[in-house]
Amino acid sequence: MDGGNSRWTDDEKHAEELKAKGIGFVDCGVSGGVWGLQNGYALMYGGDKDDVAKVQPIFDALKPEGDFGSVHAGKVGAGHFAKMVHNGIEYAMMQAYAEGWELLEKVDSVTDVREVFRSWQEGTVIRSWLLDLAVNALDDDEHLEKLRGFAQDSGEGRWTVEAAIDNAVPLPAITASLFARFASRQDDSPQMKMIAALRNQFGGHAVESKSEH
Repeated sequence: MDGGNSRWTDDEKHAEELKAKGIGFVDCGVSGGVWGLQNGYALMYGGDKDDVAKVQPIFDALKPEGDFGSVHAGKVGAGHFAKMVHNGIEYAMMQAYAEGWELLEKVDSVTDVREVFRSWQEGTVIRSWLLDLAVNALDDDEHLEKLRGFAQDSGEGRWTVEAAIDNAVPLPAITASLFARFASRQDDSPQMKMIAALRNQFGGHAVESKSEH
């Protein structure tokens, strides 16, 4: 079983190599980051039904409580493909929060951006766990002044865009969010401060402080 953020295109090859040795193969995309131990891990897995059944107890033990958070997504490669698309969507959602945050910070009329974000946590259509994590980050550093506006890309955003090109599926929001990461390497981007803060909040990804540069 491959539970890493592996490229889905490698899964079929690995499955065939293992099959020749009498070994089954299941690919599993895992989401949850540093909070997974506390909240459970969202699992997306692919493979033959019989092979999945052999490792199902592991998935059942790791998934969040309740009816959701775990899915047999399809054939070999489907788990990693689903996780890749999940991460592409995550890129676009974080970018939208970051752009909204920068615009709010820019105008003189809004005097408490952090509390605006906090107010959105209840009763709005954009409430989400990412929004909760954004508020956590702003509580730690209200204007994100300690962070450099730089955010790495994990690779899965690139793979999502490549898959979209291969399948002629338009992904303008996800593609733009990936390119925004690239832009962060050119300047100290305010939007990328929020992206970096969110990646640190949900995944424990390293951030770069201004003092390091």
